[in-house]
This record gives sequence, C-alpha cells and structure tokens, in this order.
Amino acid sequence: MSDSTREIEALIDMMARLPGLGPRSARRAVLHLIKKRGALMRPLAQAMADVAASARECLNCGNIGTSDLCEICSNPKRANGQLCVVEDVADLWAMERGQAFAGRYHVLGGTLSALDAIGPDELRIPKLRDRVAEEQITEVILALNATVDGQTTAHYIAGELEAAGVTMTSLAQGVPIGGELDYLDDGTISAALKARKSF
Repeated sequence: MSDSTREIEALIDMMARLPGLGPRSARRAVLHLIKKRGALMRPLAQAMADVAASARECLNCGNIGTSDLCEICSNPKRANGQLCVVEDVADLWAMERGQAFAGRYHVLGGTLSALDAIGPDELRIPKLRDRVAEEQITEVILALNATVDGQTTAHYIAGELEAAGVTMTSLAQGVPIGGELDYLDDGTISAALKARKSF
C-alpha cells in the first residue's frame, strides 16, 4: 500500500466492516463516494458526525433516538397496556414500518445464548420485568425471531413474567402473504399447519 492511497484503503477497510458489505462492495462504494464527494461524500460525513454526536439509546425501551426518551416512549397515546418485545432496534423499526402496532416496545439487545455466554443479565430482561410492573402492562407480545435462540428467549421471558398476570402472545408464524407452498421450507409449512385457523 502506497502512502498516496493509505487513507482510501483505511476507509475501504472500515466500510467493509459494515453488515452486508464485503471488501469488493466497500471498494465500489468508496470509489463512488470519491467521485461524488461534493454531492454525496461531504454531506454523508457531516450526517455521520451529527449522528455520532447526538444518537443515544432510549433509557426506557432501548430504541435509538436523539433524546433520553424516544418518541414512542414519550407519546402518551402509545401507553395502551401493550408491550412488544423485540431482539434488536432493527426489529422495532421494521414493526414501525408496518404501522400495525400502536403500543410500546422493549428492545432486549439480543437473545439468550449458552454458546456465546449471553444470559438474562446481559440482555434487558430485568428492565422488562420492572416495566411490566411499573407501566400497567396488560399484554406482552413476544416478537422474537423464529430461531432456536429466539424461541428459547421467548420461553424464558414467559416463565419470568408468569407471576405478573399479563397476557403473553407471540407473532403468528407460517405462510407469508404471496408465498407459494412449493418454495417454503419444511419448518415454515409445519408452523403454518400448527397455527391454522377457521376459514
């Protein structure tokens, strides 16, 4: 690596660490940014600096925003007694895009994993117990991924909140809208059969 390209290579290495970008994609992205440095690179760098200075985790739910309480937690209309538990902020944002849920959220920050030594205290499960008691929660919706770790975490949370007297529900699993049976995996078809309903 020559001195003349050291900074560019360092930027490519940093970009390659982002999810979904490998070294080749990062190189293409950096070259594109350099070509469009006035219209794209400088505003992007400024936006990144602004977010780096202002972004913070909501003290209540774990969402990402620019204040101590996110817009969802500070909105009294969202205090309807429903609390949707998700693994990550990306899951919360996905739920919000659907505009189908009008309650509040709780971000765990991951799932229980014996292999990775992630227990309840490494997640935000103690805070979840506190919120259920303090916020008059009547229903906890477990919107965790349909993985082994996700389901293990859901069962653990259900056990932890059993004495709280709240209704525990989970998202339906099965055939997606527009899905064709021939293209679905065996686990999805099995889940869809178990969750079948009256027609």
